[in-house]
Amino acid sequence: MAGNSFGQLFRISTFGESHGRAIGLVLDGCPAGLAIDEAFIQSELARRRPGQSAIVTQRKEEDKVEVLSGVFEGKSTGTPIAMAIFNADARSGDYSHIADKYRPSHADYTYQAKYGIRDYRGGGRSSARETAARVAAGAVAKLFLMHEGIRIQAYVSQVGHLQLRQGYQDLNLAQTESNPVRCPDVEMAAQMESLIREVRKAGDTIGGVVSCVASGCPPGLGEPAFDKLHADLGKAMLSINAAKGFEYGSGFGGIRMRGSEHNDVFYSDGGAIRTRTNHSGGIQGGISNGMDIYFRVAFKPVATIVAPQESVNEAGEKVNVEGKGRHDPCVVPRAVPIVEAMAALVLADHLLRHRATRV
Repeated sequence: MAGNSFGQLFRISTFGESHGRAIGLVLDGCPAGLAIDEAFIQSELARRRPGQSAIVTQRKEEDKVEVLSGVFEGKSTGTPIAMAIFNADARSGDYSHIADKYRPSHADYTYQAKYGIRDYRGGGRSSARETAARVAAGAVAKLFLMHEGIRIQAYVSQVGHLQLRQGYQDLNLAQTESNPVRCPDVEMAAQMESLIREVRKAGDTIGGVVSCVASGCPPGLGEPAFDKLHADLGKAMLSINAAKGFEYGSGFGGIRMRGSEHNDVFYSDGGAIRTRTNHSGGIQGGISNGMDIYFRVAFKPVATIVAPQESVNEAGEKVNVEGKGRHDPCVVPRAVPIVEAMAALVLADHLLRHRATRV
């Protein structure tokens, strides 16, 4: 099965299924001598884990990570870092009713069409549970980036029709973790939480948007052709379960502007080249320019709903499918650390690649 690895120099490969014994990863390319704070890795997983609040899935997983290799006396050795997270609260029986049925808007049919076999327990490999491995790897990438003065902060900027109108510069991002929605505007967070609860009570789901900003990135990250920095960020974000859209900088909104308005004018700031505006989102020609990198990721409503839906089974016969088990009514609160992790993996990889291009 291809497609389980991501990155070039800072490279991860993940393994495991939602209801298998464990999920995990192998991270190769982490520079030797990096202080590996296992408590920080665990804290990042705690932000993603299920059961953390009343507005997310109630599956009870502590997501305790075990570092199996690549770390000695608290520092990376330069060899592959392997980590495993053992599943503790798998309830495979919750999925026996759809063993031969295709759930609407899930990967059931496409997975079966591709491989001729599928693990129907919670989606198996296609489950969002796989993203716990990404968050663990992303925590190591964050440690590396923080050592280089780079910080990544994501937050929920929209749930359904409720949308923050301020840019990240006008928000107190320190408030992001102060509420279960992970919206830095406390008043809007309360409205979003109320909406999610309302949708959940109705047996339905709702989508939203996660915004993210990376500050402290040096100019020069990215490649001018196929491996443009924004292209790799886009691939990373669209590889996350339920992600439906990606835009960076001015994004689609930029089409309403003239070139004279949209162009980011350069100036010298104490010898550093900067831009007066940042419609480019910190990336020009596929390469970072030293300004903040910011982007947004749209997530669809979760496909599993309680209400019965029409579908077909493997024989093509008409059937009804009902959602059972434990599921998120809205993915964006738990998607925040996943978005940060994938951004960190991209930036760590490109930082190492950039260092290889200069004498």
